Amino acid sequence: MSLDPTDIALLSHLQKHGTATAQDLAEVLHLSPSQAGRRRQRLEESGVIEGYRARIDPARLGLHVQAFVQVQLASHGVEQGTAFARLLRTRPEITSAWTMTGEADYLLRVWCPDLPALNRLIHEVLLAHPVVARVHSQIVMDQPKADAPLPIG
Repeated sequence: MSLDPTDIALLSHLQKHGTATAQDLAEVLHLSPSQAGRRRQRLEESGVIEGYRARIDPARLGLHVQAFVQVQLASHGVEQGTAFARLLRTRPEITSAWTMTGEADYLLRVWCPDLPALNRLIHEVLLAHPVVARVHSQIVMDQPKADAPLPIG
């Protein structure tokens, strides 16, 4: 899909202000509210805008430990990948997962209330899974740059 400068401005604004109304967008884009609303709707329908989410403070939910966990599988068949992907979907503390090149097959972002909970996840869930060969974890100490909007335009 081809994006013009107005689409790019709309997307940039929505990445920072996801609850912006058509009126808000109209003011930023110098369009009428109906034009701004139609542009947003077109970007939603085309799949450029996948959805909207609330940003929630993990600490206020009692999630004080964030970690990145690298997982290496013992073998790489379709069944093993499917079994591990199924495990990922069942664990709410695994908030995102990526397949990777290099030594690790997966990189997981996890949030736990404390270190014992992270330890249980690693030893009783991940390492206990029959397709997992190795796990390497790194605990996040600080996040000097928050998750940022995508670089568009």
